[in-house]
Amino acid sequence: MTDIIQELEERGYIEQLTHKEEMKALFQKESVSFYIGIDPTANSMHIGHFVALMVASRLQKAGHKPIILMGGGTATIGDPSGRTDMRKMLTRQELDANVEAIKKQAERFVSFEGENAATIVNNADWLLDLNYISFMQEIGSKFTISKMIAQECYKTRLETGLTFFEMGYLLLQSYDFLYLHDHYHCKVQIGGNDQWSNIIGGVELIRKIGSQDAYGLTFKLLTTADGKKMGKTAKGALWLNPEKTSPYEFYQYWRNMGDTEVKKVLSLLTFLPMEEVNRLASLKDEKINEAKKIAAFEITKLIHGEEEAIKAEATAKALFENSGNLENIPTTKIENKNISILEAMLKTGIAPSKGQAKTLIIQGGITLNEKKITDISYQLDDEDFKDGYAILKKGKKVFHKLEIRN
Repeated sequence: MTDIIQELEERGYIEQLTHKEEMKALFQKESVSFYIGIDPTANSMHIGHFVALMVASRLQKAGHKPIILMGGGTATIGDPSGRTDMRKMLTRQELDANVEAIKKQAERFVSFEGENAATIVNNADWLLDLNYISFMQEIGSKFTISKMIAQECYKTRLETGLTFFEMGYLLLQSYDFLYLHDHYHCKVQIGGNDQWSNIIGGVELIRKIGSQDAYGLTFKLLTTADGKKMGKTAKGALWLNPEKTSPYEFYQYWRNMGDTEVKKVLSLLTFLPMEEVNRLASLKDEKINEAKKIAAFEITKLIHGEEEAIKAEATAKALFENSGNLENIPTTKIENKNISILEAMLKTGIAPSKGQAKTLIIQGGITLNEKKITDISYQLDDEDFKDGYAILKKGKKVFHKLEIRN
C-alpha cells in the first residue's frame, strides 16, 4: 500500500499523530478501519466538515475503510471544545432529522461499495440506553477530573461555567471509539485539531482496557493567513447544502479568497496533483486569479456536481466579465415592487439588520442596477424592474437578483 501518512503530510493535512511510526507501518501493512465523527447540530455539514471528508476520501482511495459516525447521542450534550457558552440542546426529533440530512451528504464523498466500503453508524444506537452506574464504573473510573479540566477545551469553559453535563462529552466520545474498536475493528480516529483532547481520551481508554491498537490523527483546520477559520460568510457558515448556501455563493467564496490562501485551499480541498497545486500557487499578480477560478470550480464541482459548477462559473462571467447569463445568480422573489431599499437588503441577506443596511448605504457600498444608492429611505418602483428584475449589489463582488413573484 502507498504511504498515505506521507501523502497527507505533503498536502498539509496532518497536525498531530499519537504514534507516528506505528501508524505509518499500520497503514502500509493492512486495510485499516478508521472513523470520523459528525455531530448533527444542524441539518447540513459546512466546509469545515469537508476537510474531514477529504481526508476520509484519500484514506479510502489508499485502501482503508471509513466509518462515518453520526453523533445522534453525543449531540444531545454538545461538544464544549472551542465554546465559551453551552450549546443549544436539540430535541430527539430535530437530531434524527439532522442525521438523515447529513447522511445523504456524506454518501457523496466516500464510496459505500467494494472491499473497503464505508459504513455509517449513529452513536445514539448505543449511547441512549447506557446504564449510568455501569457506565461510570467501567468508563468513568478510567478518567481523572484533574486531567480533564487541564485540557484547553475545558479551561475556556471553566471561566463561564462548565457543567458536569458537558464534561460527560469526553467520556462519551471516548466510549464511541471503544465501541467501534470492539464492534467494527476500528483502530484509528481522525478529526480536526480542536478534537485532540477527545481523540486522546479514546486512545488512552482503549489502551488502559488492554488493547494497544488504538491511534489518533488530527488534521489542520481550514484557516486564513491570520489564523481565523475559513468558511464564514455574511449569512453565517459556508454550508454544503445548496438551499443554505447556493452553488454560486459557494463558488464566489473561493473565487474571492486571499492570494496567500490559494495553496492551502488547493492542497486540502481538491484532488489536483501537488505539482499542479504548486504551479498554480506560484502565479503572481493578476495571474493568481486563474488559480482562484480553478480552485473555485474544482471545489464547487466536488460539493455540488460539475453541472452546478459550470452554472456558477457562467454566472460569475456574466457579472464580472460581461459574458454568460444571469439565470443562476442568487435570486429572491418578492410580492411587491414597491418596497424600501432597507427591506430589499434584508430579504436578500445583503445585510443582516436594518442598522447594518443603513451603514452600508451611508458608506456608499450599495448599488441598484448599477446606480449607487445614497438615500436610506429609497423606495423601489416600476422603473427599477423595467428589465423584469432588479440587481442589488454590495461592494464589488456580492450580487443578488430581485424578481416579482408570479
